[in-house]
Amino acid sequence: MLQGAMIVWFSLTAASLAFVIWDSFFNGVTSWVQRLAWILVVAYTGPIGCFLFLMTCRRPFPGGHDQFTNKPWKQAINSEMHCLAGDATGIVIAAAIVPMLGLTNGWDSTFEYAAGFLCGLFVFQALMMRAMFDGDYWKAVRKTFFAETVSMNCVMAGMLPTMIALTGLWPGSENPLSAEFWFRMSLASVVGLVTAYPVNFWLVTAHLKHGCMTLPGKDTPALGHRSPEMPMEDMAPHNHGTSQGGHRAM
Repeated sequence: MLQGAMIVWFSLTAASLAFVIWDSFFNGVTSWVQRLAWILVVAYTGPIGCFLFLMTCRRPFPGGHDQFTNKPWKQAINSEMHCLAGDATGIVIAAAIVPMLGLTNGWDSTFEYAAGFLCGLFVFQALMMRAMFDGDYWKAVRKTFFAETVSMNCVMAGMLPTMIALTGLWPGSENPLSAEFWFRMSLASVVGLVTAYPVNFWLVTAHLKHGCMTLPGKDTPALGHRSPEMPMEDMAPHNHGTSQGGHRAM
């Protein structure tokens, strides 16, 4: 039963990931950070992530991206992608290392939490989003700390119990060389996605984060909802403009 479920899941994940990568190159009108976030999340959440991408981020037709993504619930999901991509990446890396360290329950969870937080805040938020903060890395850390901490705790509230429960049900799933490990991490990421959504919806509606924003000149702006982010090829240490709402975390 488990083997069959994993075959179906990994097959759908491979197809979903291929589609999102293709669409990011040939139909993407968001920043490279947003596209990378979706690629990573779909790698972890498979067809569920792909479905959300189609519903909340993918440009439906030229000139329609702003209007399509403008609803608050869609902005909240896009905002959550930044957090989940960075946090889940750190957690997956830590979970792959934990067996070699021989840590007991409690310490292994603490290590995974720390890795997820550090990767989410210092890499995926501050490092990749520093252009929004005049190229100042530590300013980006300060400005994104609150949103990342709140969102990260909600991601872990879903991922950690799921990881622990499935480890008990599937002996050997803590081995990163096994298919069960990756299936376990995928299911944990899906649960983390669900538990972190409400707080991201609040952060977006409170104007503490923003979600999916069209790059200037990439699509016809329907609602003036433009991105403060620069394309990767244009990133440089010079100052950059901000959105109307000021600096906000992704």
